[in-house]
Amino acid sequence: MHQRTWLSLLSLPLVGTFTYPLVRQTPSKPAAEARAQDPLAGLADIQDVLGLVRDNYVDRPDMEKVISGGIQSVLERAHPLNSYLSPEDLRLPDPGPADIGVRIVKRGIYGQVVAVRPGGPGDKAGILVGDVIRKVDHQSVGQLSAWALERSLRGAVGTSVSLLRYASTEAQLKTVSLVRESAKAAAIAIKKSDKAALVSLPDLGPGRAAELKSLLPQLDRKLPLVLDLRQCAYGDLNDAAAMTGLFAVGGPFVTVQEQGQKDRIVDFKFSGEAPFAKVILLMGPSTLGPAEALAAALKKAGNPTFGDRTPGLGVERSRMLLRQGGAVELVTRRWLGAGGEKLDRGGVVPEHILKGLKAGEDPIPKILAGLNDKPTPKDDSPNAV
Repeated sequence: MHQRTWLSLLSLPLVGTFTYPLVRQTPSKPAAEARAQDPLAGLADIQDVLGLVRDNYVDRPDMEKVISGGIQSVLERAHPLNSYLSPEDLRLPDPGPADIGVRIVKRGIYGQVVAVRPGGPGDKAGILVGDVIRKVDHQSVGQLSAWALERSLRGAVGTSVSLLRYASTEAQLKTVSLVRESAKAAAIAIKKSDKAALVSLPDLGPGRAAELKSLLPQLDRKLPLVLDLRQCAYGDLNDAAAMTGLFAVGGPFVTVQEQGQKDRIVDFKFSGEAPFAKVILLMGPSTLGPAEALAAALKKAGNPTFGDRTPGLGVERSRMLLRQGGAVELVTRRWLGAGGEKLDRGGVVPEHILKGLKAGEDPIPKILAGLNDKPTPKDDSPNAV
């Protein structure tokens, strides 16, 4: 038997979960009792199923695909960001630095758009958060791992990629071709009025906390400050903690949980900045990862929160090489928000639900009008990826 077959048999048992629905026989009571006493007894069944698929399927199957597909299927049941990488995958060159300005998260047989960079190729093509992607370059998303899906969106500047897209607003399926371009880091945008200031953060990458700190002196601290996190799809956890310190006293920022390890608490320190009259958080479906931790920490500090629930992508992945070749990328750490939010599942729920804001619309009037409203009743339904 091929060495990768043994890998599949001895890990989780991954192939068994994948192939078990193909052939199912009800064992006799003595056989069932014997198997219950032997935790490895099911491996024989897995080997039998593989043999049946190999010897009896109508067309000659590619057993490598059967095995790797089984591994990938079970990995995704644990978390959609988990991936199996074959030895051939590990030898692939870097696809290139350019992208289409769209972040897609795999959800079973399709991908869902969770972020669109303003002014990027995806934005210009009309792709919206919530759109469903069925194929990338004519390949079904269901056949791609999260790693392969993310990789397929990148490439050299000027190259193109096609997406089979189900538009969330048009209810129709169509193919759109996008040209990859090199992303340019956008500056923090500030909009001032006589009632409040709006600070829009394009991301929480390294250096953003220092950039924002240098901009704060131009704002009137007697007025409310609205911190717009709706476009923060990428970022750095440490920089997000530093930015939290610009608006709140020090304390726990996020709790990192890891299998077999003691919970690790990441703290943030108060920067000593003079306080604003009020700091208001605006979040949404594209507030991801570190931005979710920032939203949870400032919410815990008593700052009003508006917008929509965040998706729940507060996780960290690790790549683990396999002795037989290939690797797996697993979600090995998950984050808990300062208020106890499961940032890898349910995300952060704002106190005031605010939907329907149009692109470019000033959210300040609706936010100020809603400050005196009672908080939206808590929604316990999960919104995890």
